[in-house]
Amino acid sequence: MLLVRGHAGGTALTGTLYERGERPPTFEGAPDEGAPYVWVCDEFYEVESGGQVQRIDGQERHVAFEAPTARGFDTRETALDAAKEHVRTQFARLGLASEDVEIEVIENPDREEPDL
Repeated sequence: MLLVRGHAGGTALTGTLYERGERPPTFEGAPDEGAPYVWVCDEFYEVESGGQVQRIDGQERHVAFEAPTARGFDTRETALDAAKEHVRTQFARLGLASEDVEIEVIENPDREEPDL
């Protein structure tokens, strides 16, 4: 399992890439169980009112979340490229430049050091 995390505007978004042999979650709209790599991540967008208020890039914004996106891929490289693009796109939907999104890939997330 890999975590793909994007940082921009003082906040972060993290999705999960399940690798060959791992069991991704099952839910309506999830890809075929036969996909060797499965990317799962929230989608969101800015709304005029409602949603959750988030402080992003120094401004309070109303953000609405959609059901998580799950997509299957045949190769690790294709899956990682799509995951990174997905994260950049979510920030762009909030008006942040996709080139300002810093992406990190975390392997073995169970071993990740906790934030202090």
